[in-house]
Amino acid sequence: MKEKRKMSLLAKQSAAGWIYLLPATILIAVMAFWPMIQAFIMSLQTGSSANMTWSEPLFNNYSRMFQDKLFLRSVGNTFLYLIIQVPIMLILAILLAQLLNNKDLKFKGFFRTCVFLPCATSLVSYSLIFKSLFATEGLINTILVNLHIFQENFNFLGTAATAKAVIIIALIWRWTGYNMVFYLAGLQNIEYSVYEAAKIDGANGWKTFWFITVPLLKPTIIMTFIMSINGTLQLFDESVNLTNGGPANATITMTHYIYNSTFGQGVANFGYATAMSFFVFILVAILAIINMKVGDTRD
Repeated sequence: MKEKRKMSLLAKQSAAGWIYLLPATILIAVMAFWPMIQAFIMSLQTGSSANMTWSEPLFNNYSRMFQDKLFLRSVGNTFLYLIIQVPIMLILAILLAQLLNNKDLKFKGFFRTCVFLPCATSLVSYSLIFKSLFATEGLINTILVNLHIFQENFNFLGTAATAKAVIIIALIWRWTGYNMVFYLAGLQNIEYSVYEAAKIDGANGWKTFWFITVPLLKPTIIMTFIMSINGTLQLFDESVNLTNGGPANATITMTHYIYNSTFGQGVANFGYATAMSFFVFILVAILAIINMKVGDTRD
């Protein structure tokens, strides 16, 4: 009799849980999964607007991607930004969080606010600010010429290598403070007695950081890494507002090219653009799964 009551109670608790989850589940299904299914169907079609027809062969849009040199260039550019910018940004964020978590540091609130403020800036606004800073007649050129580092003004945004470097610098400036907040929250959950014990045992600052701080921050590091990868693979504003994909599409990103294929250039090709969007989605999913598997130390 007791077991029956226990099972009945568990069944009621399970039913109550599903009832609470049902509204959110329905909303996610309607607002996220159903549009994804519709988008996949569209990726198998060709044409524009109301004149969509099935592709022949069916997966023609997907095979076309790997023959599209401009799309492949946009993939290469996006991964270049990801490989360089994400590690630098996250390392800086951890170091800044560690520095600003010092209980003896004065004006901590002020410094934390200063580091965080860039991520509160509008994406369009900060892109335009960097564009004006690195313009041929901009502040950076003026300083470099006055310091006699350059003999004459240099076209940073008109040269492929330096235009990519400007985008990477802008991304690091914009997002380092955002990730620092997560690390700072993680550090404040670590008991200070752990550091005191390490100090008594003779551990120096580097060993304390590497063998205590980093392992305890591992879940936060994985989370920020996944978010940063997701954000970088969908990079759009900087490519559009800083360089407009130039010079000669040298800095164009995947989402910028998808936008151009959909709205920006000539006849809108929704099917092909949707297929490229699914490619980005698959990349994000694969990299996120790899990160979670690598970071999962449970038996």
